[in-house]
Amino acid sequence: MKEALISLLEQSLSALEASGTLPQAPEVTPQVDHTRDASHGDLATNLAMVLAKRAGMAPRALAEAIVSGIPENTLIARAEIAGPGFINFFLNQASQVEIIGKVLAAGPAFGTSRAGAGRKVQVEFVSANPTGPLHVGHGRGAAIGDSLCRLLTATGWDVQREFYYNDAGQQINNLALSVQARARGLGPDDETWPTDGYRGTYIIDLATAYVAGATVAAADRSITALGDIDNLEAIRDFSVAWLRREQDLDLKAFGVTFDNYFLESSLYESGAVERTVATLEQAGHSYEQDGALWLRTSDFGDDKDRVMRKKEGHYTYFVPDVAYHLDKWQRGYERVINEQGADHHSTITRVRAGLQGLDQGIPEGWPEYVLHQMVTVMRDGEEVKLSKRAGSYVTLRDLIDWVGKDATRFFLAARSASSQLTFDVDLALAQSNENPVFYIQYAHARICSVKRKAQAHDANWTPQSGLEHLDQLVEPEAIALLLLLAKYPEVIEGATRQLEPHGVANYLRELAAAFHGFYNAHKMVDESQPDQSLARLALAEATRQVIANGLELLGVSAPESM
Repeated sequence: MKEALISLLEQSLSALEASGTLPQAPEVTPQVDHTRDASHGDLATNLAMVLAKRAGMAPRALAEAIVSGIPENTLIARAEIAGPGFINFFLNQASQVEIIGKVLAAGPAFGTSRAGAGRKVQVEFVSANPTGPLHVGHGRGAAIGDSLCRLLTATGWDVQREFYYNDAGQQINNLALSVQARARGLGPDDETWPTDGYRGTYIIDLATAYVAGATVAAADRSITALGDIDNLEAIRDFSVAWLRREQDLDLKAFGVTFDNYFLESSLYESGAVERTVATLEQAGHSYEQDGALWLRTSDFGDDKDRVMRKKEGHYTYFVPDVAYHLDKWQRGYERVINEQGADHHSTITRVRAGLQGLDQGIPEGWPEYVLHQMVTVMRDGEEVKLSKRAGSYVTLRDLIDWVGKDATRFFLAARSASSQLTFDVDLALAQSNENPVFYIQYAHARICSVKRKAQAHDANWTPQSGLEHLDQLVEPEAIALLLLLAKYPEVIEGATRQLEPHGVANYLRELAAAFHGFYNAHKMVDESQPDQSLARLALAEATRQVIANGLELLGVSAPESM
């Protein structure tokens, strides 16, 4: 409906220009928004206020001219000018109910588009160090990243999901030393325990498997433990493979899969890091100082230059990131989105600066980043900080075990990534209207129950049975539902464009509330009003379909009974 109204407004502007009312062609696309108050109409525009100065007219006078210039149509029932020049539109009931037929015809495809036109986009997310179980922060990244992939796919992008393993560096050495210490029968209280050793019980399981000579299959490799507790390199390789498998199992329980896994160690093994640094040196973007090799990141927007290679000879952590993203560019990904924790904020400028310095034609602002804030877990009114399995943090598996996949995914994706999140376990378990995922899923299940009753009453009933009687939908609660259904494609487009899947969660809660209000106010199946009942059932089914579609984008199930 918004698109149709925008077209009518554009026709009005053309007519005003042709008549001389507008002295110059206004190069503007009319902005049309849904109103928050039904008394202000269904849709509204500030077009007159935007163009008033250019037209040399008072906003209200221009608003009147715009309204008078709108051609005859079946969309608008009436238009009212409000305040300094807003135009509020009240839509015809016949045009509002058309959305039901569109939803029923499209089914699961309703709300999707080809906006991406099949262009390639890579989304990197989770990318946890293979040193322990996934924590709740990784879980938030998984929920947001996977939902972004689903949104991009729904809007026509060719999406590739990638997991980057930081399997090189000191944290991996600390892991190997921890497993070796456990294999020798030591514990964190022993004097010889590694200074930065990992203390979770999973280290015990890992050490036991290594000593027993177990074989573990990770995502892209299989490795058998040598059992030699003095061979630190063998312990390291087995430990990384073991924990990669454990993380993969956690992600599968979360409904998240990847198309590709990339190892940081491969960048060193292939010489990609050395080549990247050499290219930056040859381009004149580096210099030596105090025995270290520096990159002139300040030439590309950073607040100061950064060390690439320390005087001890080791590269700083952002250098392999530059090499990694060069590899992404060379693989043909003109668009790359990284979903990471907020602690990666400082690396954004450095990575982009390094990429600009390579002179590979990589555009500024590439790649894109979505950074999520930390998660605090509350249970029984108290913050949960420890996990028996991990030793020092709450794991993703803990949340799944406590509240299930659906609630975990919804809660972790339902707020803006830029906002800190408090995960209330008790709320996620509550079967009440205060629990958003329960509230939304219950709306879907309630509609399924209504469908079953309708089919029990009339075996020949189908959702399409009410399409000829949609003129019966005149109640305010029905109109509110119709407007929300029509809004869904716009929500998907906006959430995808802004990389904000929480917009879908917010919409679904609003839609569920509107349906519950409609259900509580009106009898769905009334034998004395068969035509009205059929229309209401068609509206309910369209609502169910949109709820199911939206939940699918969040990776949450749509139960038929609860």
